[in-house]
Amino acid sequence: MGLFFVIPFVAFALILLFSVVKIVPQGREFTVERFGRYTKTLNPGIHILTPFIERVGRRMNMMEQVLDVPTQEVITKDNAMVKVDGIVFIQVIDAAAAAYRVDNLNYAIAQLCMTNLRTVVGSMELDEVLSQRDSINTRLLHVIDSATAPWGVKVARIEIKDLTPPVDITNAMARQMKAERERRAVITEADGEKQAAIARAEGAKQSAILESEGRKEAAFRDAEAREREAEAEARATAMVSEAIAVGDVNAINYFVAQKYVEAFAELARSPQQKTVIVPSEMSALVGTIAGVGELVNMTRQSHDAPRAPRPAAQQQPAPARRTAPPRATGVPPTE
Repeated sequence: MGLFFVIPFVAFALILLFSVVKIVPQGREFTVERFGRYTKTLNPGIHILTPFIERVGRRMNMMEQVLDVPTQEVITKDNAMVKVDGIVFIQVIDAAAAAYRVDNLNYAIAQLCMTNLRTVVGSMELDEVLSQRDSINTRLLHVIDSATAPWGVKVARIEIKDLTPPVDITNAMARQMKAERERRAVITEADGEKQAAIARAEGAKQSAILESEGRKEAAFRDAEAREREAEAEARATAMVSEAIAVGDVNAINYFVAQKYVEAFAELARSPQQKTVIVPSEMSALVGTIAGVGELVNMTRQSHDAPRAPRPAAQQQPAPARRTAPPRATGVPPTE
């Protein structure tokens, strides 16, 4: 009989204990109702309620939550039909207001987002809707956050998740994008050809300038070489003239022999000569040199001999006597 009374008593005590002692986990808040009326909010931790008088009313999630906005069709300002959906991030700030000022908080916020989304998107053209998502998000956030503030809810952000225009508009946009890409490609190609032509023209200009400078430098160096060659020839001629004046036969022989050899060399280099026969005996060259030497000796003796004075009336210019120099007896070249 004693056990029969103890077991119900223990069960009643456990039920009473669990109904009085409440443990609130982190990120949650419980509302307390006394005879159906809200009295206070329990923060995370352990709490003891008045038995049979107080009870937990609502268990509110105080963490940030993500709500899905269902897909809906919206008509834009330029009468284009688009499908729009999104997501909204909310956080309960006041547990009592969120519990007792609105029924089914998540559903209410979702419906509020859908209606405002139709309003915002409907006031814009299709191109603006597709290119100004940030503007749509900002406008929706401002409107919905103001509307949910009395509910004790803070809307953190709203994002447009998907925008789907009709198929025909999508195809037109694809063609437009393709045409724009082709236009950019043609412009880029033309610009490249222009730059290449400019580079080639600049290269040709630089090449012409360098070539003209090269010709100028070559002409200057050729002129300088000819000038130096002429100076050397003049010095050689002056030295030979001085040697002839003093009667140096060796210098005369060297000069004549050099010219003779140069003449044979030019004859051999002539493009019209296929065969050149050089005489085996160079006696003609020696004879020519000896004849020139004799001519020089005679000229010097005639200048050194004294002349008898003549009267002025009888002095008449005697005809000049010319003596032909001996010819060289060389054999002419034969083809």
